[in-house]
Amino acid sequence: MGSGNDRVKPESYDRTYFESGLVTGVSGYMNYSWLPELTLRMAHKLILGLPIERDQCVLDLGCAKGFLVKALRILDVEAYGADVSAYAISQAPSEVRDHCTLIGGCDDSKLFERTYDWMVCKDVLEHLVEADLRLLLKRSHDHVGSIFGAIPLAADDECGTYIVPEYDRDVTHVTAKSLAWWKQLFESEGWRIELASHSFDGCKENWTEQWPEGNAFIVASSAAGSR
Repeated sequence: MGSGNDRVKPESYDRTYFESGLVTGVSGYMNYSWLPELTLRMAHKLILGLPIERDQCVLDLGCAKGFLVKALRILDVEAYGADVSAYAISQAPSEVRDHCTLIGGCDDSKLFERTYDWMVCKDVLEHLVEADLRLLLKRSHDHVGSIFGAIPLAADDECGTYIVPEYDRDVTHVTAKSLAWWKQLFESEGWRIELASHSFDGCKENWTEQWPEGNAFIVASSAAGSR
C-alpha cells in the first residue's frame, strides 16, 4: 500500500467495499447511505467556499452512489458524477442516476463528454497510481476550469502510510504522499495552486479535528479553464 505502483481494478469497488468494508477489512465503509444532514451541509460549504457560482457546472469525480451530486442539485447546482464502480452507480438515487456515469478509468472518453467549471475530487486521488493521476490532470485541462481535491496525506513521501491511521484500512488506497508532493504534481501538469490547506470548512471535519495535518485541501486552476 502507498507505493503507487499497483493500479486498482474497478471491480474492487463492489457491494462488499461499500456495505461491509469495515468488517471485511477492505475499506472504511459500512452500509454506505444518504445522510442529508452531512452531505447537504458539505455541498453548501463547497458552494460558498470555492465558490461555485449559480450558473456553473460541476463534476464529482469518484461520485460513488451520487450523494454529493444529489446534494448539489438540491441546492440548484448543475452537477454530474462519474465513477468506476458499477455497483455504486447502480445504487445512485433515481433522481440523479441519469446524471452519474460509469467510466472505465481516467482515459475513458465518457469522462469529459461536457466541460465543467469545477471538478470535485474528494477522497479519490489517493486511489490512483501516479501515471493515472498525471493522465487525469493532463486530460482535465481542456474540460475543467478548476479542481477541488480533498486528499489523505502521508507524513513524507517514503513511509507509504497515512497520518490518519484509519486511511490505511482501505486496500484501494495506493498513493500516500506529502502535501508538497501533491502540490508539485499539480504544478508539473500545468495547474496553478490557488489553495493548499490542511482544513476546509464543512469538509472532513471529523478527521481534521483529530488529525490536523492528515488531509490536504487543494484548489487548482487551469490557464485554459474559464469557459
